[in-house]
Amino acid sequence: MKPVAAALLVPVAVLLMAPAPARAASPGAAFADPARIDGEVARFTGMPPGTTGGAAQPADRRLRLAACANPLSLGWYAGRRDTVLVQCPDAGGWRLFVPVLQPAAGAAAEGPAVLRGEAVTIAVAGPGFSVTQPGEALEAGAVGAWIRVRTAANVQPMRARIVRPGLVSVAVGEE
Repeated sequence: MKPVAAALLVPVAVLLMAPAPARAASPGAAFADPARIDGEVARFTGMPPGTTGGAAQPADRRLRLAACANPLSLGWYAGRRDTVLVQCPDAGGWRLFVPVLQPAAGAAAEGPAVLRGEAVTIAVAGPGFSVTQPGEALEAGAVGAWIRVRTAANVQPMRARIVRPGLVSVAVGEE
């Protein structure tokens, strides 16, 4: 009987090792279409991928995200407008963070980021520390430009780089 039992086990083992036959994917097992994700992000931002204000690049076509039965949920990540959070609201759904293409540093879209006489926050940073204090801009400039500023307590002006409207930075200990 042992040879008969062994003869029965061999075909079963071969069947277990054989690849599963190809089947059409059921609606629940399909993948989300990256082009649909691109379209939703473009509608949300109002700009196509690869343009300022739109997705920095199209969704990776190699992504294998589960298809959503419900409409995708889109919103700005953490309230900033530099990343779009795309979510599948289904149970066990997924999240995708899509970076948004920002204007080039130093590009002034609507003029200067800081005006002369404007109140600014001066951030003084160095290795292992960062301090902020109120100050005044003595010159106007765009993001990335170097301008003269002074603190409320100090009449001696210093040079600082404009980080964004209302914020300038002074680096200490860097070359």
